[in-house]
Amino acid sequence: MQTQSSDLSVKAFHQILLWPLRLMPVRGSVGQHAKPWQLLADMGEASPWREVVDEYTGDSDRFHERHYNEFVTFLPYVQRFLYGEGRSPKGAGAAGSPMRVFRRSDVKSVRVTTREGTAALTLDIVHVDLYFFLDLDLVLLNVEVCASALTLAQAQEVMYRFGRGYPAGWDAQGHAQHCLASAQWLGHDDRVLAESDAHDRDSFMAHVSSHRAPRTATHWAWLLQPLVSDHSDQAGALRYRQIEYYRMPLLAYLALDRPQALERNDFIRLGLVTGEARPGDDAQAHQKEVHFQHFEKDYCYDRFWIPTGAAPHTRYLCSGRSLVVVGDANSPFFMCRDRGVLAQFRHQHFLLFLIAHFQKAALLMFSDRLAEALKNLDITDAASVRSFKRTIRDSFASFLRFTHRYWFHSVSEQAQVRTLFRMCAGHLGLDPLYAEVKERIAEMNQYLEADSIRRQANTVVRLTVVTIFGLIGTVTTGFLGMNLLAEADAPIERKLAVFAAVFLLTTALTVYTMAKSKRLSDFLDVLSDERATWWQKTKAFVLIWNKNTD
Repeated sequence: MQTQSSDLSVKAFHQILLWPLRLMPVRGSVGQHAKPWQLLADMGEASPWREVVDEYTGDSDRFHERHYNEFVTFLPYVQRFLYGEGRSPKGAGAAGSPMRVFRRSDVKSVRVTTREGTAALTLDIVHVDLYFFLDLDLVLLNVEVCASALTLAQAQEVMYRFGRGYPAGWDAQGHAQHCLASAQWLGHDDRVLAESDAHDRDSFMAHVSSHRAPRTATHWAWLLQPLVSDHSDQAGALRYRQIEYYRMPLLAYLALDRPQALERNDFIRLGLVTGEARPGDDAQAHQKEVHFQHFEKDYCYDRFWIPTGAAPHTRYLCSGRSLVVVGDANSPFFMCRDRGVLAQFRHQHFLLFLIAHFQKAALLMFSDRLAEALKNLDITDAASVRSFKRTIRDSFASFLRFTHRYWFHSVSEQAQVRTLFRMCAGHLGLDPLYAEVKERIAEMNQYLEADSIRRQANTVVRLTVVTIFGLIGTVTTGFLGMNLLAEADAPIERKLAVFAAVFLLTTALTVYTMAKSKRLSDFLDVLSDERATWWQKTKAFVLIWNKNTD
């Protein structure tokens, strides 16, 4: 049963990986406040990445019907996020999109070995991109691969093992678990550009022991260059940190000869990306049936899982971490890259998946920033307090911009896209996460406002105390315009000397009054309390100079 379905042929296979990473500022560098994509562009030939001139701003000959279908799928505010503002009639240019894309074209394919002892597979690289976003310290690595004539078991293993930033562990023989046994990036001349080092257990363990952070596998670290891990010893103007799970979110497209031959457990494995069926899995089939009794309701979009229509037997599986499309390879519409399901998968479905994971990554970034601000706060250090306030205020302003520019609950009015986005956002828990981060930032901002009001109140109290005690001397010396010292006709030198002496004495008294303003304020409170006895008021007066009081 399971062995028969695992031998089904996958005529066309696409897998798209998205890895959200947090960008870290380089302290003390000249370009610390520059836009990250500008830093990347300024590297010139030292970087393999080049900014993508998309079909909307480039030559109109490159604009195809699939791009038009992609554009009209989304609501206007999502269009402005993805594509920017429209051009003026006179061709004055377009307002830039807040999303910037860079692509490297030196990688042609990737040779992977899923398990030790299995044959290597070569997957073609469709593209490798970096997505940057205005006002947010985020970058999303996007890798799309494709292949043909795979078995279902091979496709499941590639889906399960390819998108891993580093190995989860090793077995007794030292083989890396849950990730590829081997991965090699190949250039256009089939030369190996970089390869994985998942077998190097000691290196990964030493890095975690020294840095309290995982080390990115060498093939992924090479692909991201000149971006470097913030926990590595490499120098680089663009540094990143892991912000989500090391297993990259993915989209997958599988065109099979007979998708209706798949069993329920096959769809569970595909939808939850658990890898191919292994010996002994049949004994757990009943437990899976019971555990996932609501699988179709929770993870499947079955509007097109019917034997009729343009693309019969097409099923969408969405778990938040993955979005998988399974369909019939004999359907021309399912295989069409211009108007069919394949075009929708690579355009509309990819973008809705990107938006959902971008929103989650941004919220996690805000949460990390707040945690770091609190960790670095030292209330006894004035510079630390000022830095904390700046960080919180910047985070609050950035969160407001994120809310009004990037946060939306619906991306399309097309039923399929709207439903898939809601499924993805629901499984990712975006709404509860947004509410939590919003509450935390609001609490921080309220704390700053309360602290500011407290400081202003203390200042008013001190000024009031100084005014009250200064009023005594002012009234005393100014009564009837009286001058204690008749120095009006004295020489100018004597006048200046008297003025300087009075100025210094007044300044000293004012400073001393300010220094004792809190205790003087407490004394004035007791003095104005009609219920306090004269003895209590006298003790309050003496306490002004008592060093043991707070």
